[in-house]
Amino acid sequence: MTVLNKIISLFLIILIGAYGTRKSIINEEVNKGLRKILLEITLPLLVINSFSFEFSGGMGRNVLISFIYSIAFMIVGAIISYIFLFPFKGEKKKILHFANVFSNCGFIGFPIINSIFGAEGVVYTSIFNMVFTIALWTYGVMIFSDKMSKDNIKKVLLNPAIIAVYLGIPMMLFNIKLPAFLLDTTKIVGDMTAPISMIIVGSILSKVKIKDVFKEFSIYYGSLIKLIIIPLGLLIIKKVLNDNSTIINTIIIVQAMPAAAMTSIFAADFNKEEEYSAIVVFITTLLSIITIPIIAKIIN
Repeated sequence: MTVLNKIISLFLIILIGAYGTRKSIINEEVNKGLRKILLEITLPLLVINSFSFEFSGGMGRNVLISFIYSIAFMIVGAIISYIFLFPFKGEKKKILHFANVFSNCGFIGFPIINSIFGAEGVVYTSIFNMVFTIALWTYGVMIFSDKMSKDNIKKVLLNPAIIAVYLGIPMMLFNIKLPAFLLDTTKIVGDMTAPISMIIVGSILSKVKIKDVFKEFSIYYGSLIKLIIIPLGLLIIKKVLNDNSTIINTIIIVQAMPAAAMTSIFAADFNKEEEYSAIVVFITTLLSIITIPIIAKIIN
């Protein structure tokens, strides 16, 4: 029910974005403005807020393990995606690969993990979210960029979301507590990231013909990789390691989430198959209603 409720919420927000565009409330200028608000304001504050959890000495080892698993499993996911997408060429391959590597670990991931593993799982999801943010603004940019110039590297290193990571890591390691009013502000504004991103996806989807949503074979193939093949690959590693800890189970479920809405936002910013990317987000989110409970059931 947690999965179903969250995904229904996402679809309703997508419909709001589509409605706003159809009624000319959201035009291209507004869409660009929303992307800038998301990338430069709400997302960085969401990142800072994700570091604001109790980091007790006793959890140090588990936090370190979750950090290692997050990096390792993201790399494994990227390798699996690269292998299975080998026959594809061009911009659509970049979209599918990005979607396979980067999951919707925020809006869907946190509540689902909380419902399964409670507060401990939320901490490990926060660690994954930190790795996700760093990878997004490094490897994610590399996927869409034809080459990493000095200017691109500078933009990555000085990106607001990465600056938020610079601030967040010391906060976590040294248990630096933000004043309540600042913490509330980062949470309230940071929580706007998911609805804004889905409104953007809906705005893009409003330009797509409905028949085009369901006729593209590559989207279903990419969804199979994202939602089934990569999680099963990680489950095999879990079996080999003989590890049934909450840490590894959390990271696997988080990576089994549908494609991140950032797939569409990056595609729009880099002018790469914007409408195709929105369909990828839409279809993987729809299919995840079935796949996430299955993966969670296998793990448990």
